Amino acid sequence: MGKYILRRLIIVIPMLFAISLVTFVVSNLAPGDPVTAMVDPSTMAGLPKDYFEKRLKELGLDKPMPVRYVIWLGQVVQGNLGYSYINGIPVVERIGIRVLPTLELAGAALLIGTVSGTILGVIAALRQYSLYDYVLTFLSLFGIAIPAFFFALVALYLFSYKIELFPAFGMTNADHGFSLIDNLYHLAMPAAILSIELMAGTARYARTAMLEVLHSDYMKTARAKGLSEYVVIGRHAFRNALLPLITITTLRLPFLFGGAIVIEFMFAWPGMGRLAIRSIEARDYMTLMGLTLVVAVVVLASNLLSDILHALTDPRIRTG
Repeated sequence: MGKYILRRLIIVIPMLFAISLVTFVVSNLAPGDPVTAMVDPSTMAGLPKDYFEKRLKELGLDKPMPVRYVIWLGQVVQGNLGYSYINGIPVVERIGIRVLPTLELAGAALLIGTVSGTILGVIAALRQYSLYDYVLTFLSLFGIAIPAFFFALVALYLFSYKIELFPAFGMTNADHGFSLIDNLYHLAMPAAILSIELMAGTARYARTAMLEVLHSDYMKTARAKGLSEYVVIGRHAFRNALLPLITITTLRLPFLFGGAIVIEFMFAWPGMGRLAIRSIEARDYMTLMGLTLVVAVVVLASNLLSDILHALTDPRIRTG
């Protein structure tokens, strides 16, 4: 098992290098520059002619792109993601403040979507072609087809404006100190909305995977041995149906983080999504590159976790 994990870790290193290169090149080829974004257009005409050149030199943006990449990569290897062009705060510090709220939101959505979707999909497979199966199929396709921001708008109107059941914005109540109950109360609606697409997709894949297993020969053999239906479904069918579910769940993590950007903006959730939008508006490319690397590490870590879970579920993978 250790050798299997080590081989996967060795593959991750060149992938991180490639991601860092693409991130740096794309960010630096974007139109505009941070200095122009800092200056008020109304005062731009009164600035000295060499103002922009001096500011670019101060920020190190006057050097050729390959030189800047080597310098930046050397700092990243040492754990330094640079400093924000806007306020000079270390990027690590800016992201560190925002990463926990994003992980909380994405983690809650992942838990809700995966558990609920798996349960609904398994029940649909066990009741194939029933009314429940048809209703779940319709709702799953509806959840996949409709974007998250539409559900967010409807939920804000119904549950925050009309009924006033859930708070509309923020992570906690600003008038009081931090409370876990209050935090979960604010988390409930954005996490539920973010989980809808994941829940719908998981339910569809769980149904398909479970149906494939239920019609296999070894299921007939298990029943012929006289095993109870609970043991046949729980130990034999569900465990073998887990493999595609593990894959699809871990591969959905990048989309979960992408959806979190929209949900964080709409619910004023103080996570990395709001920081990314503000960095784009201010052309703070250093912060954007740091955010991209952090998300890339999370995605690669999720893929590694998927490989490990596959190996634990099916020993043939790690011995092959």
